[in-house]
Amino acid sequence: MDSSAPPRVPSSRRNGQELRSYARERLIESRLTPNAISVAGLIGNLIAAALVTQRLFFLAGVAFIAGSVMDTLDGRYSRMSGKGTLFGAFLDSTLDRIEEGIVLAAVAGYFAATGQDFAAAMCVVAVLGSLMVSYTRARAEALGVECKVGLATRPVRVVILSVGLVFAKGAGLGDFELLAPAVYLIAVLTIVTTIQRVWHVRNELSREASRSPEL
Repeated sequence: MDSSAPPRVPSSRRNGQELRSYARERLIESRLTPNAISVAGLIGNLIAAALVTQRLFFLAGVAFIAGSVMDTLDGRYSRMSGKGTLFGAFLDSTLDRIEEGIVLAAVAGYFAATGQDFAAAMCVVAVLGSLMVSYTRARAEALGVECKVGLATRPVRVVILSVGLVFAKGAGLGDFELLAPAVYLIAVLTIVTTIQRVWHVRNELSREASRSPEL
C-alpha cells in the first residue's frame, strides 16, 4: 500500500462540500448584501416587539429567534462573500443594540401594564447591562485588548430571552411563566459579565504595562 497517497474523502462528505461550495458561490453572485440581512434582523425584532405588546408571546418568541438568526448570519455572510464593509460592521453592531433594547422595552411595557413593577424595572437593568457588556468589549478592543470573556454574551442573552418569550404566561405551551425569570437572569448575568470584562481588561493592561520597558 502506498502510504504517500492522499486519504480518500467519503463520497457523502465530498457531495456535502460541493453543495456548500455551490450555495456559497450562488450567494456571492446574488445581490444579497450583509446590510440587507442586518435590516431583516431588525425587522424581525420589531415584529417581535409588536407581538409582545399584543401579548402574543409564542409568536413573539419565534419572530425574535428569526431576527436573531439573521444577526448571526450577517457577519458570517460578510466574511464568506467578501461583501463586508466597515460601515456594514458598524451598522450591524448598532442594529444589534437597537434590536435587543426594543424587545426588552416591549416586555417592560407589558410588565408595567400588568402591575409587575419590579419586573419592569429589571427590564431596564437588563437593557443597561446588555449595553455595558457590548460597550466594555468595544472599548477594550479600541485599547487593543481582546475582550470576549464573561457569561452573558449576545448568543446567551438571545437564548434566555427566547425561552422566556416562548414559555411566557399565555404563550400556549403549558402553564409556565418564564418571562420574568428570564429577564431577572439576563439582568444578573449582564452585571456579572460587565464586572468580569472590567477585571479582565484591567489585568491585561497591567500585564502589558509590566512588560513595557522602563523609559
